[in-house]
Amino acid sequence: MKCSTNCYQSTVSTSFAIGLSFSVLLILVTAFSSNAATPEEEGLTISKEAKLRDLGWQDSSANMLMKLRNKQGQESVREISIKSLEVANDGDKGLTIFNKPRDVKGTAFLSFSHTVGADDQWLYLPALKRVKRISSRNKSGPFMGSEFSFEDLSSFEIPKYTYKYLGDERINDLNSFMVEQDPVDKNSGYTRRVVWIDKSEYRIQKIDFYDRKNSLLKTLTYTNYKQFLSKYWRAMTMSMINHQNGKSTDLVWDNYKFRVGLSDKDFNKNSLKRAH
Repeated sequence: MKCSTNCYQSTVSTSFAIGLSFSVLLILVTAFSSNAATPEEEGLTISKEAKLRDLGWQDSSANMLMKLRNKQGQESVREISIKSLEVANDGDKGLTIFNKPRDVKGTAFLSFSHTVGADDQWLYLPALKRVKRISSRNKSGPFMGSEFSFEDLSSFEIPKYTYKYLGDERINDLNSFMVEQDPVDKNSGYTRRVVWIDKSEYRIQKIDFYDRKNSLLKTLTYTNYKQFLSKYWRAMTMSMINHQNGKSTDLVWDNYKFRVGLSDKDFNKNSLKRAH
């Protein structure tokens, strides 16, 4: 059957419309793709949001139990007091004082975290009656025999890492982002860390730490979150497991208080010596 002129024109019009629609769709897809965030940009955005949600708490105090376990499961417990101070346009300040048992009583640790450059950290040892400065080259060493390093005790600051979004995963029964954070500092004990941040409140749920050989070294899990001042979340239990030596350390927090009136004068080397 021969097609009439109207039939031919209709076919051409339909083909043109289909072609035009495809071209418009292609343009839209291309435009969307060009505007889509890269994994690096997305990882940075997620991490910035997590940091942003924890700004403004000012200062805090808390009690903590540090539970150390060896490979055989034998446990020793230390009682600790913690003071923290939020610093505008820089990292936080922290003072850690050991109260029990007797062999560590009076030991005190002072940390000034910084957004850029090496942190300042000091350890007061009552047996020696002197304050020891922690070198930035030694910050990957263990803190008081625990599975936490001096580096782990620094506050999280955005410029300290580069970022990459790895995808989503459900952890602790929460939908979470996975973000790789690579330390900028050449003296870091880690090549990278993978952080799980829940999508609902942007709280850290877990961190995997990779050593300088890029092998999995430790895993830190955060559980039993509680909210303070109707805004700020704190994990009441932090558990660090060392996969390479079989040891673990739990930090169990209690008696959190915020805005208790701490200031810079509560965080200096003299306050270290007064701690005992």
